[in-house]
Amino acid sequence: MLGLVVGDALGLPVQFLTRAEVRQSPVIGMRGGGAFDTPPGTWSDDSSLTLCLVKSLIEKGYDVSDIAERFVRWFQEGYCTPFDQAFDIGYATRDAMRRLIKGVAPLEAGPAEEDDNGNGSLMRILPAVMFFAHLPDSQFIERVCEVSKITHGHPRSQLGCSLYGLYIKSLLAGEDMEAAYRSLQVKAHRVFESTELEKELSFYQRITNGSLPMLFEDEIQSTGYVVYTLEAAIWCFMMTESYKEAVLKAVNLGLDTDTVGAVAGGLAGVYYGLGGIPEEWLSKILKKDWILDLCRRLAGVCDPIVQ
Repeated sequence: MLGLVVGDALGLPVQFLTRAEVRQSPVIGMRGGGAFDTPPGTWSDDSSLTLCLVKSLIEKGYDVSDIAERFVRWFQEGYCTPFDQAFDIGYATRDAMRRLIKGVAPLEAGPAEEDDNGNGSLMRILPAVMFFAHLPDSQFIERVCEVSKITHGHPRSQLGCSLYGLYIKSLLAGEDMEAAYRSLQVKAHRVFESTELEKELSFYQRITNGSLPMLFEDEIQSTGYVVYTLEAAIWCFMMTESYKEAVLKAVNLGLDTDTVGAVAGGLAGVYYGLGGIPEEWLSKILKKDWILDLCRRLAGVCDPIVQ
């Protein structure tokens, strides 16, 4: 989980900059500034919503109403934020929060139009992936989709979370990144057959047909669109050989750097472990000890394979 937070914090200062602009002063370590003028080690909504989910799973098990309530607390009170104030809130997530406040049921709150497919549920899904990793694939996907629906109701967003989750599930089972990617391709054409998500598979074809690792950097987009974010995160992970290399490649793509960094950082963190994250980066993370304690507590309520 800290891998996600560190990736978020590395990317936040260059969020919204184009790839060309980032290349003029590439990210090589933790720094501050940026659009929100934050100090080094600041993490954004990606990590905040992830940590809301972590706390819910630790304290309540799986309870979508409790998850939704904590998301609303984040939105209204700055719960699980570095400075007790929510910032950098995505459009779909903001709409979902307003709907939840009005009393809409959690699994119906996420906007579900085609243009609601931002990366706001993908960026926070990792704790659910870890919590449900012991389940058979069909049940695993059902739960992951439910957690996505709280803020993102379109099946394309749910499929993105599911593909990310299935890839991580194979990594947790001990497969190397290439074997896990092959497993993902097989599962993508099997587990979604005759489901609502099947019709969305074509949007992720560069992942599911195996061509993604063969693409050049200029063929990878790093906007807030869920498909592009997932492609960029997996590509950065597979093109590198360490946590440090993966997240630096991710945040230096430009544009939605905090989320691409967070999603890639989640993958790399699972694969390389806490020891793979540079200490000089970890030491600057705001509320690091609190986050580390939450990570340990989450591991305690997950299946031993995650621990």
